[in-house]
Amino acid sequence: MEESLIGIINVYGYIGIMFLILIENIFPPIPSEVVLLFGGYLTAAAGMNPILVIFSATVGAIFGAVILYYLGYILKREKLRKLFSGKFGKVLHLKPEYIDLSYRWFLRYEKKAVLICRCIPVARSLISIPAGISRMKFSSFLILSLIGTLIWNSILVGLGSIMGEAWEACLPYLKGYSEVVIIGGITLGIIYVMMYKKRKKKKKGSLEYIQNEKEDISKENIYLKERYMDDDIYLKGEDL
Repeated sequence: MEESLIGIINVYGYIGIMFLILIENIFPPIPSEVVLLFGGYLTAAAGMNPILVIFSATVGAIFGAVILYYLGYILKREKLRKLFSGKFGKVLHLKPEYIDLSYRWFLRYEKKAVLICRCIPVARSLISIPAGISRMKFSSFLILSLIGTLIWNSILVGLGSIMGEAWEACLPYLKGYSEVVIIGGITLGIIYVMMYKKRKKKKKGSLEYIQNEKEDISKENIYLKERYMDDDIYLKGEDL
């Protein structure tokens, strides 16, 4: 796959970079790291303009993010889970669990999630979906996606330019970074779900306790009222 990506960039230049990054945002298995690092290398080796490389990659990424945003906006969570469970998910290497994970991240961090996840492999594509599902304000989504994407693209293009012909040496480290971040994200997601269930159970227990207290107080009030009435009747009898 790497050779094919490099071939497209060599032939189509900036347009090729834009197209590949757009596809990468919709089709996560395409490694944007290869595209951006090689693009950075070409700024030093072939005289490509680094600003235009970053610009092309950013435009492609934003177009891809907008497509997924509206996909979430239109189809909703359950329909997307069903879609990812079928052939569509298999072709794109996307699982229904990814929807749940990205959705939990979004609910917990919202705007921060959109910004941070643009620098996290796989998540940078998927975070657009819960943003659409939750009807996040489009202008906020666009600005945060743009900032996060610019940071990620600038770092990798700059790294490719610095490394020169040795740009491929960065790939194993970036792959390791991707795996650590994904595993960490899944772990945090599991911890969040466990804590949420624990809080919910505790809250339910508190509500039951309050309800029991109310019932006890109510019974006590009835008892006191009945006793007061009995005492009142007794006192009236004495007066007679």
